Amino acid sequence: MARNVGRIFSGFRCSGSLPFGKTQLKTRCPRLLLRTTPERTVVQALSSIFSHKSRDFSLPNSSWGEEMMRLYNHYSSQSGEAAEGQEDQGEQWTRLPSYNRSLKYATGGVYLSKIIQSKARLFTRNIRDTGAAFEYVLFFRRDKQRCVCIFQAGHLLEGPPGHVHGGAIATMIDTVTGTHASLLSAPVMTANLNINYRSPIPLGSTVLIESTMDKEEGKKTFLSCRVTSTDGSKLHTEAAALFVSINVSHLLRG
Repeated sequence: MARNVGRIFSGFRCSGSLPFGKTQLKTRCPRLLLRTTPERTVVQALSSIFSHKSRDFSLPNSSWGEEMMRLYNHYSSQSGEAAEGQEDQGEQWTRLPSYNRSLKYATGGVYLSKIIQSKARLFTRNIRDTGAAFEYVLFFRRDKQRCVCIFQAGHLLEGPPGHVHGGAIATMIDTVTGTHASLLSAPVMTANLNINYRSPIPLGSTVLIESTMDKEEGKKTFLSCRVTSTDGSKLHTEAAALFVSINVSHLLRG
C-alpha cells in the first residue's frame, strides 16, 4: 500500500495542481494506473485537499524581512529552470507550496465531526496577520536527500523575553523533517523527535532549518536537523527525528 500511495502522491504532484515555483507544472506525466478501489478513493480525497484558489503561504508577503527575501531569491535562483545546464543537478532546489488546510473532510470520520473538520486549519498556518507567527518557506533538493526551510519568527511566538518559544522551534523542526520524510516515503507520522537547544533565537530574526536524510529501514525514515543563523556561524538547535510510513486510508477514514 505504501508504494501505491507513493505512486498516487507522485502522480498527484505531476497533475499540475501544485504550483511549484512561479508557474504551475505543465509537463505531462505517465498515466497513473489505479488498480484498486482504495487507490481511486485516495486520489478522489486528495483532489479536494488543494485548490488553485487557495492562498499559497510559501510565497513572499509584505512581512518578509530583507534576509528572508534574500534567501528566498537565492534558493529560487537554483530552481530547475534557473539552473538548467548546470553540471551538478543535485543542487537544484524546488519550492514546496504551503496551504492552511490538509483535508476538507474525511468521509466516515469517527473522531471529528464534519463541522469541526470544516474549521480545521494547520497549526503553523492559522494566523491571519502576516508576520505575526510562523513565516516560512521550504525547498527540497532534487535528489531529496536534503530539505531547507527559511523561517522568520513573529512576535506571537515569544517564550523567553525577546526570544522564540522552545515549543515553536520544536513545531518548525517537526514540520520541516516531517515534510522531508513525506517526500521520501509519504505518508508518514512522527514516531520520535529528540531536540537539543543550543542558543536562543531572537524574535523577528530569520534562521535556516536544514533536514538531512540519514537512513531508511523498512517503514522507518531517520533524519537529522539543524537550526542555524543564516550565515551558518551560530547553531541554535539540533535534532534527530524518526518517521514511520502509514496507511493513508486510516487517516482518510478516521
